[in-house]
Amino acid sequence: MTLRNIAIIAHVDHGKTTLVDRLLQQSGTFRENQRVAERAMDSNDLERERGITILAKVTAVTWQDTRINIVDTPGHADFGGEVERILHMVDGAILLVDAAEGPMPQTKFVLGKALKVGLRPIVVINKIDRTDQRHEEVLNEVFDLFAALDADEDQLDFQVLYGSAKEGWLATEPTGPKDSIAPLLDMVLQHVPTPPVEEGPFRMLATTIEAHPFLGRILTGRIRSGEVVPNMAVKAVDRDGTVVESGRISQVLSFRGLERVAVETASAGDIVALAGLQTATVADTLCHPSVPEPIEAQPIDPPTVSVTFRINDGPLSGREGDKVQSRVIRDRLLKEAAGNVALKVEPGEDADSMIVSGRGELQLAILIEQMRREGFELTVSRPNVVFQRDETGALLEPVEEVTIDVDDEFSGAVVSKLSERKAEMQEMRPSGGDRVRLVFYAPTRGLIGYQSELLSDTRGTAVMNRVFHAYEPHKGDVPTRHTGVLISNSEGEAVAYALWNLEDRGPMMIDPGAKVYEGMIVGEHTRGNDLEVNVMKGKQLSNVRSSGKDEAIKLTPPIRMTLEKALAFIADDERVEITPQSIRLRKAILDPNDRKKAERASKAGAA
Repeated sequence: MTLRNIAIIAHVDHGKTTLVDRLLQQSGTFRENQRVAERAMDSNDLERERGITILAKVTAVTWQDTRINIVDTPGHADFGGEVERILHMVDGAILLVDAAEGPMPQTKFVLGKALKVGLRPIVVINKIDRTDQRHEEVLNEVFDLFAALDADEDQLDFQVLYGSAKEGWLATEPTGPKDSIAPLLDMVLQHVPTPPVEEGPFRMLATTIEAHPFLGRILTGRIRSGEVVPNMAVKAVDRDGTVVESGRISQVLSFRGLERVAVETASAGDIVALAGLQTATVADTLCHPSVPEPIEAQPIDPPTVSVTFRINDGPLSGREGDKVQSRVIRDRLLKEAAGNVALKVEPGEDADSMIVSGRGELQLAILIEQMRREGFELTVSRPNVVFQRDETGALLEPVEEVTIDVDDEFSGAVVSKLSERKAEMQEMRPSGGDRVRLVFYAPTRGLIGYQSELLSDTRGTAVMNRVFHAYEPHKGDVPTRHTGVLISNSEGEAVAYALWNLEDRGPMMIDPGAKVYEGMIVGEHTRGNDLEVNVMKGKQLSNVRSSGKDEAIKLTPPIRMTLEKALAFIADDERVEITPQSIRLRKAILDPNDRKKAERASKAGAA
């Protein structure tokens, strides 16, 4: 059977996973009466809840006696490390673009990577059923983007399809016919080359990794040369040529629809998953013992944001989670780093902490959320930017390209806030429907915590997208949170009467009855300084009746802190305490006297 290997690349929420659903349905992969979940490729709980793809996954469909291996890639910039590796595994790409939004920052990012490795993408203008679609302008914008990314003549002569993955049709004309997705599969057979086959014994570059409960570590990649069979002796070689391990392949798994099927042999050009090795990881070359050189692996863009993971040493530790020791947390983080090359894990300042660096706040928040669901308790610091130095020793910081779509009336507030955060505007143009598209180059430091401020400034109408641009000279001081916090001065349970009395000090973050401890943050202070408060002070009882009923206390609903919101809110001397059931904010140093000493010491050091 002939083969084709393709990746589906696009900006977040432009319809990649829905398109894969339709390809699987219309190619006859499922029985007609088979029940299949919507967004079948988003198998992870977090992916289903958030509606985004986090991990790249492989599926396969059969069309006209040709097996087409399809890789569904993440659309979010924070998971760009996945996309970069995948593109070396395929020979063609389907670039999906929203017919209303047009090319977005992540479209530019993934398309640039695809063109760089020599792929000729097929452009699909999706969601043409939207009332605000503008397919002609979007096609021109896509062509301009190809030209701006230095596409060669062959790449500029790209094929275009229009349609709606949701409605299940694609055609060469925007008007239809609206009957099936077959034109895309036909175009893949015509315009995507068969995988190149190199001479020599078995070689494969590991591209993705996962842990299986029965088979152990599973490595997926495309076979470059030779063939692989179960029980075959192989070695794993890293990028420098050092042998990582030698072992035997226990199972060779090939993709058939959503299933992985054990096969007796797999040949060069096919995408397969191999089980049996214990320590080999992503970017390692799996090969026959006689192969001397590893396959060249593409270097991954550097991490830009880091967070310190620590044990939970607060008074409430160990009550909700069962994984609280620093050794267990360290092992889990090292296991994550082994499978995710965009993450970097290093020892922290003391034995109880680890520094984890990644592409962005969302990537780190997803990791924390996964650990939380596995029963871990930990505290994490505010996200910090990973600085670098150039040849002269000058400080460099990461700068991101930020695209904001916002209603006309709020554009002034957005420009003003971002310029305070040292962002430089690159472009401002109408994007249809009384909306404006603003493009900035902004330091990553200035964007930490900006998302919630943007939504309140624009009444929830703005859409912000970010993608790493480059390391540039340090931009100077960036303003941080201008309010202080309300800190509990003792341990116990919060009382409604005390919270009611403290409401004029600022909004609360806890409910009556919540367990609190000394040093825990219970609210936001309306002024710039921190304030210690007593949230357990009940009403003084007397034998004189009051005219109003005590039950009539009406509290303002507290601020509900999500994980991302909490990471963006805290200051450098604060921590987020994460357990399977709770997200609490606290000071890094709980004792008020020790806190004052540390503050005086830092001021003396700065002077």
